Amino acid sequence: MALDYDLIKNWAFADVRQAYTDKDSILYALSIGLGQDPLDPSQLPFVYEAGLKVFPTMAAVLGYPGFWMQDPKAGITWVKLVHGEQRMRFHHPFPAAGEVIGRSRVTHVIDKGSDKGALVVVERKLYNAADDTLLATVEQTTFCRADGGFGQGDEPPEALPKVPAVAPDLVCELPTLPQAALLYRLNADPNPLHVDPAVARQAGYPQPILHGLCTYGVAAHAIVKTLCGYDPERLTCLNTRFSAPFFPGETLAVDMWKGDKGRVQFQARSVERGIVVLSNGIAGIIE
Repeated sequence: MALDYDLIKNWAFADVRQAYTDKDSILYALSIGLGQDPLDPSQLPFVYEAGLKVFPTMAAVLGYPGFWMQDPKAGITWVKLVHGEQRMRFHHPFPAAGEVIGRSRVTHVIDKGSDKGALVVVERKLYNAADDTLLATVEQTTFCRADGGFGQGDEPPEALPKVPAVAPDLVCELPTLPQAALLYRLNADPNPLHVDPAVARQAGYPQPILHGLCTYGVAAHAIVKTLCGYDPERLTCLNTRFSAPFFPGETLAVDMWKGDKGRVQFQARSVERGIVVLSNGIAGIIE
């Protein structure tokens, strides 16, 4: 079925207020691999409450409006949804603990055709509830595979570019824990696809897959480690496309190409399988 453009484009989201503690900030950091070397003084500030820093991609799990596309009133074939892209801009460091307000809106509804589905882009702005400071802007693109053909639609956002067809300037490999998905799901996403082997097999996977946003966070970890000296305030944006599943326990290799004015292109690969799992990546770095 085709979705209702006007209904989806004007979907009303309630503000989401979410309090978080230093333990939440530490759990998020641990779940994307920080603290793997507990003696590394560069990683310790993300996992130790003394002088605690929040890793910026924690924005992914804060102020989320929930699985609204599952609402029958939306008329979306939610069982066929795929997370297509994730884009984030970081405006101000998150306090180690506090309360945020998430304000969401649909910015784009794009018709790919009756046989190709539709894209829905939701923007979420995260504000510090204490002073209304804008902390981060999160844009999530969802591929609605069974809902195209409605005719009316928006022009898509600027496409993320392919990485250069030359060897990368830098490569960072980070191992992930076999229990990485069990940790990450405690942040926000309890989907059984990431924990229950039987559910994973029903979905066509040999084992539970890692959350796409956890893979995204591990890639951000690699970039902040390699290009920012573990200074999270130097990462200004991180955009990428989800290309293939990644399995807990695999090693993520992040290939990086340095450009002008702090612009970095990247992709992320499963070392064990040689498959690109994050493609068309762009990061902004304060040099």
